[in-house]
Amino acid sequence: MTDYQTHDHDVLVIGAGGAGLRAAIEAAASGVSVGLVCKSLLGKAHTVMAEGGVAAALANVDDRDNWRVHFADTMRGGQYVNNWRMAELHAREAPERVRELEAWGALFDRTDDGRILQRNFGGHRYPRLAHVGDRTGLEMIRTLQDHGVHQGIDVHMEVTILSLLMDGDRVAGAFGYDRERGRFRLFRAKAVVLATGGIGRAYSITSNSWEYTGDGHALAYHAGAALQDMEFVQFHPTGMVWPPSVRGILVTEGVRGEGGVLKNREGRRFMFDDIPENYRSQTADTPEEGWSYTQGDKNARRPPELLTRDHVARCIVREVREGRGSPHGGVYLDIAWIKERLPKAAEHIRRKLPSMYHQFKQLADIDITTTPMEVGPTTHYIMGGIRVDGDTQMSTVPGLYAAGECAAGLHGANRLGGNSLSDLLVFGKRAGEFAAKFAKEAHDTRIDAGQLEETAAIALEPFSRNGSPGEGPFQVQQDLQTMMQDLVGIVRTDSEMQRALEGIGKLGDRARRAGVQGNREYNPGWHTALDLPNLLTISEAITRSAIERKESRGGHFRDDYQDKDPAFGINVLVRKGAGGEMQLSREAIPALPPELKQIIEEMK
Repeated sequence: MTDYQTHDHDVLVIGAGGAGLRAAIEAAASGVSVGLVCKSLLGKAHTVMAEGGVAAALANVDDRDNWRVHFADTMRGGQYVNNWRMAELHAREAPERVRELEAWGALFDRTDDGRILQRNFGGHRYPRLAHVGDRTGLEMIRTLQDHGVHQGIDVHMEVTILSLLMDGDRVAGAFGYDRERGRFRLFRAKAVVLATGGIGRAYSITSNSWEYTGDGHALAYHAGAALQDMEFVQFHPTGMVWPPSVRGILVTEGVRGEGGVLKNREGRRFMFDDIPENYRSQTADTPEEGWSYTQGDKNARRPPELLTRDHVARCIVREVREGRGSPHGGVYLDIAWIKERLPKAAEHIRRKLPSMYHQFKQLADIDITTTPMEVGPTTHYIMGGIRVDGDTQMSTVPGLYAAGECAAGLHGANRLGGNSLSDLLVFGKRAGEFAAKFAKEAHDTRIDAGQLEETAAIALEPFSRNGSPGEGPFQVQQDLQTMMQDLVGIVRTDSEMQRALEGIGKLGDRARRAGVQGNREYNPGWHTALDLPNLLTISEAITRSAIERKESRGGHFRDDYQDKDPAFGINVLVRKGAGGEMQLSREAIPALPPELKQIIEEMK
């Protein structure tokens, strides 16, 4: 066997965002050896882009809130295809995880009497998001890193994992390479936690960073784990649309939570035109009532701009398609209007939304305290992912765990804003805890040298390909992104998705022929060539799952099946077949326990 640089750990955590850091901290606290691998630099995780806040029923602003309401909101937002056990644990444990983060040094915004301040957000019945201005994710990463430094965790930065290694049917480690020099790395481990985030780079318009190429999803799939509900992709309603250099960059829901309203080119608040029946009793009838809600009036109903993200995104698409959009293909998000209602409104906006103020000022030369923003939907999050056990976060492969965005279940068909950050804390902790427990009880693993040699040979293939004239991995990736955006985007049809499926096959052929120039050191073309198989795998999983689900539910909207079908109150699973083909199946969701069913009925 080639002499690779080797690292031995009891638990290996792949991904150093909020979920990965929290898993590593918990595993290390259990007394096992922990390795933490990150594709980029430590601190440059996508969690920092989560701006609005972390959802937890602390009841600091509205004492009617509790875990039961949070549970019911999450289930309703997820259209009842959630893993109800995960939704229950999340709602119960999120307050404790937030207070724990505060004890570790997180500096949250405060109420007048010194408690953690909470703001309104889409789909949440009461003000529930603990926040640090609009930089909550950044504060979370800072706090977790500072706390994790003292836990004795080995950190491997700028390392990409190419494959999971198996010993029989259980995971035995991982094989990857360092992005700087191109040297291969072998990680032996008794348990592995995947916390690699999402899939946004499969689409051309996305709020996601370059790392989000579906690595964890693809690694788990090829290791034999089941993926679940991959058709549910969330398109955040508000990304920047102008100038072209910033298209897709996230505009936090916190803007709407602080009173921002959506208008079309005619200046009309179009969200009042289409309020779903199941939210009508909670949604304001007038702008005045909506404004009172954002100002903390307990008796007021929320503005329609704070309906669930899938609904708001589709309403924006409708305005644009029917010719009422902004000049650059979006709509207007106006927070400046609050100067009519609030003394010192500009100062209030800069204090509550500092990142948004500077983002638009620096990138678009727009002062959001005086001028509306042009916004439109952007690929933001995937609710689907690796199928896990609700309590332990173990996948269907022994010893392989997943947490955060790459794990499925909690959010069902649509994630509520702010639930992602509490998801990271609650299930990052659980994944680390149970991975450490598994590692302590497991016997040592054996790694087959053939797995390593095969993976290394495949990784080096792009250097020996000539490819088509001028054909490189960047062009293949761009064509995939454009195709997924056009054919498997916000509004879907069977004919378009069948075309996408055919296109993915052709792009796979092109990817296998695409060559790279230069050598292994500092080579972004090579990195892209190695990301392509993951992007193609998850794009196929999304497309096949979306074809399979012949209804509209949450983040999955089909123009040819516009209604929700009770027969599809199931999970769609994706597994790798014995011949390497992608196999789909439907699985019934276990019945809700009577006590949880009662909670949902009461909240209705």
